[in-house]
Amino acid sequence: MTITTTCDNGKLYAKIQGRVDTSTVHEVEQTIKKDLDNATELILDFAELDYISSAGLRLLLSLLKIMQKKGSMKIVNVNSFVMEIFEVTGFNELLTIE
Repeated sequence: MTITTTCDNGKLYAKIQGRVDTSTVHEVEQTIKKDLDNATELILDFAELDYISSAGLRLLLSLLKIMQKKGSMKIVNVNSFVMEIFEVTGFNELLTIE
């Protein structure tokens, strides 16, 4: 799992590659949250995300709660496998997905 973040003018962009599951979710959370204080928009790029577990879904809910108070959050470049997980769990109705 690899995560790359950039912060520019209040926008925090995080590209996640690999799997977000119980063994990687804490690393993802720490990497994103260290730059979240200065962000008013969080953009998560899932173009190279292979899998997201329930632990990853819980992290998305946590990030969404934080960002709803500060600005906005969206997920971009979701592949069909991850989108299917979002649809089965109803997350596609909670999240802004482009």
